[in-house]
Amino acid sequence: MIFWTLLEGLGLGLLLILVCAVNIRNGAVGMVHLYHEDVQARCVELGLTTREKIRRSRARFKACCIPGYIAYVLVCVYGLNGARGFLAGFWQLLVILSVMNLMDRFLVDDWWVGHTPAWTIPGTEDLKPYINGRDKCVKWAFGTLGMAGIAAALSGVMTLILG
Repeated sequence: MIFWTLLEGLGLGLLLILVCAVNIRNGAVGMVHLYHEDVQARCVELGLTTREKIRRSRARFKACCIPGYIAYVLVCVYGLNGARGFLAGFWQLLVILSVMNLMDRFLVDDWWVGHTPAWTIPGTEDLKPYINGRDKCVKWAFGTLGMAGIAAALSGVMTLILG
């Protein structure tokens, strides 16, 4: 069961990477809503995007990805794996979300954003690193504690629903 759950976590991580790849296919400005305000302002100033496009991209990202990721983990844990009860659901949700979080931290943030030109927006190079030390601390804290909280909340809700 743990091996299967780890694979499901890899699947969610690959889904995250796919979402990122699709959104930066025409340049990293497609995901500028994830960058700091100073990078966003520079992109607007350079005419690469508008505040309205950034707002719409952020809203679309949240409206599609958050429910999509939640649906994915719930289908995996409760549909495919047949978890019942709080603890059975919690540990599986936590493993899947934690694997995705590790892929996000190491593969996306540290390697893809930090060491490849794919996420560089021309005219903003002086604002690098796009993900600074403070950001990394916040992402690690949320990724660790936040994912545990999300797993607990989802497992609690599903325990109530499934009885």
